[in-house]
Amino acid sequence: MVTAPAATKPAILSVDDDPGVSRAVVRDLRRRYGADYRILRAESGPQALEALREMKLRGQPVAVLIADYRMPGMDGIEFLEQAMDLHPYARRVLLTAYADTNAAIDAINVVDLDHYLLKPWDPPEEKLYPVLDGLLDAWRSSEHRPVTETKVVGNRWSPRCSQVREFLARNQLPYRWYLADEPEGVRLLEAAGADPNRCPVVITAAGDALVQPTDSALAESVGLNVVPTGDFYDLIVVGGGPAGLGAAVYGASEGLRTVLVERTATGGQAGQSSRIENYLGFPDGLSGAQLADRARRQAAKFGAEVITTREVVGLEVNGSARTVRFADGGSLCGHTVIIATGVDYRRHPAPGVDEFTGRGVYYGSAMTEASECADHEVYIVGGANSAGQAAVFLSRNARTVHLVVRGDSLEKSMSHYLIQQIAQISNIKVHTNTEVTAADGNDHLERIMLRDNVTGAEEKAEAERLFLFIGAAPQTDWLDGVVKRDEAGYVLAGPDLMVEGARPAGWELSRPPHHLETSVPGVFVAGDVHAESAKRVASAVGEGAMAVMLVHRYLA
Repeated sequence: MVTAPAATKPAILSVDDDPGVSRAVVRDLRRRYGADYRILRAESGPQALEALREMKLRGQPVAVLIADYRMPGMDGIEFLEQAMDLHPYARRVLLTAYADTNAAIDAINVVDLDHYLLKPWDPPEEKLYPVLDGLLDAWRSSEHRPVTETKVVGNRWSPRCSQVREFLARNQLPYRWYLADEPEGVRLLEAAGADPNRCPVVITAAGDALVQPTDSALAESVGLNVVPTGDFYDLIVVGGGPAGLGAAVYGASEGLRTVLVERTATGGQAGQSSRIENYLGFPDGLSGAQLADRARRQAAKFGAEVITTREVVGLEVNGSARTVRFADGGSLCGHTVIIATGVDYRRHPAPGVDEFTGRGVYYGSAMTEASECADHEVYIVGGANSAGQAAVFLSRNARTVHLVVRGDSLEKSMSHYLIQQIAQISNIKVHTNTEVTAADGNDHLERIMLRDNVTGAEEKAEAERLFLFIGAAPQTDWLDGVVKRDEAGYVLAGPDLMVEGARPAGWELSRPPHHLETSVPGVFVAGDVHAESAKRVASAVGEGAMAVMLVHRYLA
């Protein structure tokens, strides 16, 4: 059995059922090309195809295929024909006896044969090496090279394919996207033995094929941490947005054994921002993904554990311990907890929006879709900074970006510097007093209905991409019956818990709650999920750092 090489050197593969001939071919090949190429041999077509499939999945290059014409079960022409589907840019050579030259000539039309060699070819310096030298020169000059990073094969309008791509992008994991109905996507699916109707198929850099993977399986396969190393910590941070990352950095740097638990990807809503220009210390701005990546690496540098794809569904008080419970049944205990789960975008109520979510309708910036917006009319709903940043970013490629705002101006919800930028970009059009009332299409979004809230007039607009930034809501149902929240679900803390100077019900300590401490001693809140928070990246990071200072007071 041939094993596909772990090395990255291009391969030259020889296939011959005669062991003696096979060894002779490989001996001559290694003598001339062994320093720069991996020389492989197989004794049957099926055996060689199995190795080629593995190399295809791993993204390992194949330069030349040399196959004997007369082999039982699968002759050389049949092998090369199937090998073309996997490695179409590999050069193809057929070994023939003198009596088979007519078959070799016919094979030029069947498998686009590059050359045929008569056996025996002694001496190789005259009859073998000049032929292969020319073929290798031609192969090296081509621009086609296998992709060694993660590959995602799927359908353009599949919601799950969109989610997988966004998951990889937000976790700063490089990948290459292939459509399942295009030639290279077809080749990858064939190599993986995968059904094109069961996409997405994710092929890792190691060559493992994952069919319709869950986020957890995907995270584990690409090297993200999904399981904590311990059972008990000084500090558990729930949520990996700016507040959570700030808490993890300061907690770990000050000697607390810290673990951060994130449901999807570090960065939160800020991590999806195309550009943050008002964050202290970055006069040229930076993307939310860059900020999140730097903060995550900084937290890891100080020893904090970052765990992804673990959803927290419950909080318990067990004596002096605080326990968070996961959706998969697991749990984690610590002395203290910081709740930094941020907020999620509200669902849009217009008919058709839910139907086309992931198929032209996206919540947040959906950075992976930016390249698909080239020369299209793009609609963005929202009037806050996140919507404005997305409009500026998408305007670089889109024909026109339509910013749909329900209010009568941007001044009420968007930073001044961003309003000025938008005003200077000619292909951004702001529609005030307007909202989307319906979405329609066939297999994907094709059009939306817009209503002018002043006149009541409605108009239909062609649109393949609709991005929604329509306010936010805290996802805090998992705190029911444990931590006090306001009517909207935001977590109350510190002075907000005091009613006419009285401490909250059930508070057993002699002191009042610390500034960011919730109604449960030792459980703190930071960032957007905190009631009356500023909803800015800098303030979230500041609250994360302040919460750690209060954790120290609690532990003392």
